[in-house]
Amino acid sequence: MDDINKQSSGNFDGRGSNSLPPGASLRSWLAHLESKKRIAFANPGVKLKYELAGIANRLDGRKASFFPAPDGHSVPVVSGIVSDRGWMAEALGVSDDELLKRFQTAMAEPIAPHQVSEAPCQEVVHREVDLNAQLPVPTHNELDSGPYIAAGLIIVRNPQTGVQNVAIVRLQVSGKDRLGALLLPRHTLAFHEMNERSGKDCDVAIVIGASPAELLASQAIAPINFDEMQIAGGLIGASIPVVKCLNSDIRVPAQAEIVLEGRLLAEQRKPEGPFGEFPQYYGERADRHVIAVDCVTHRKDPVFHTIVGGGLEHLLLGCIPLEATILDSIQRNFPNVKDVALSRGGVHRYHLYVQMTPRSAGEPMNVIMAAFASHYDLKQVIVVDEDVDIHNPVEVEWAVSTRFQASRDLVVINGSQGSKLDPSTDNGVGSKMGFNATKPLDAPEFKYKRIRVPGQEDIDLDSKLDPNGKLGESYRAV
Repeated sequence: MDDINKQSSGNFDGRGSNSLPPGASLRSWLAHLESKKRIAFANPGVKLKYELAGIANRLDGRKASFFPAPDGHSVPVVSGIVSDRGWMAEALGVSDDELLKRFQTAMAEPIAPHQVSEAPCQEVVHREVDLNAQLPVPTHNELDSGPYIAAGLIIVRNPQTGVQNVAIVRLQVSGKDRLGALLLPRHTLAFHEMNERSGKDCDVAIVIGASPAELLASQAIAPINFDEMQIAGGLIGASIPVVKCLNSDIRVPAQAEIVLEGRLLAEQRKPEGPFGEFPQYYGERADRHVIAVDCVTHRKDPVFHTIVGGGLEHLLLGCIPLEATILDSIQRNFPNVKDVALSRGGVHRYHLYVQMTPRSAGEPMNVIMAAFASHYDLKQVIVVDEDVDIHNPVEVEWAVSTRFQASRDLVVINGSQGSKLDPSTDNGVGSKMGFNATKPLDAPEFKYKRIRVPGQEDIDLDSKLDPNGKLGESYRAV
């Protein structure tokens, strides 16, 4: 059975414990963002079709967006809650440079959730389902096929072991109690196919309004039969309270805002898409899986969280877990690799920067190949020395421009598996390219010595500059 500790119910008011980081629940995180003046509050009545997403995109990476009464709906919508890398670290109570280490630790030292008997997410129950009336589901991009639940955690159970899997998939509202779902060839699909081979539907729960830690954990590249809620516990350093669904044995986060309980239907496929995806293109329309929603539960005053397709929140949620997984994989053989970063220009999926201290000639080339082996999505890898800031694309480009020569430092791999969402590939098959932008180990030290002004970093500008200074009249004469 799944690894859940059973405890009696506690009092959950959404504020969390003082000992927990602010990202332990959605409500504690929203309160934190408000205290830091990082939420913009829209006027009531913003349109759910396009206008809400347009406002969220205009504020993307600068402020979260809160929309009261969108299109007159009683449930408010929030977006952009983790649209900055530094915010993600802050949500987990760590500094920016500790973020990947925290994720690696959570993967290595997970904390099992504990079960409670009562929870805010089940305060209100709708047995008669009408998704269009009960939820304020936005339509984001121009050619999206309609309203989409874009920030829902989909939870299913292995029918053989009971272990749960948590993921985010795009969910098209295609009827008052029907959702179209894009299931990629990963664990959610594997558990559904186990049921489908027996002619059975697969019980499913969709959690809307999860905590930043739970959202981030859902994107972990974990082995099958590994409940991502354990990773969420590791991220906040405490067990996540979960409650049993009303219609199934699935456990959902007790402090969630909204839960849809339903079934992935066996042997049913219906048209789904297009939908604006992370590469800034549309995922195409095709016959895909169908979810029947049997009941909706939520808090008395729920908040609906949406992620605008292709926005920073969409990109960063997948980026951090992928970076941590890639770094873990490479460091098993190359402990002298210090850090990795997926670039924004590479849609935080396809282009990787690697920072290392080379120990021998040719080693950076091996690191490039190890990076490609760590995840099939990677399309371009640039390896640089430890003196290059890989979180600054200008620094990385500078290293390529001054330390790289294509005749000796370029790796090209053709006919390899990539991302099917990359439109330049042939159904996911394409080429990969690696750049060794490290200094040659046998180069004279002075040849690659970076210029610097001694003591520049220590100068106190406030004490050295005159805020009231101005040009004298003699300097103004033509």
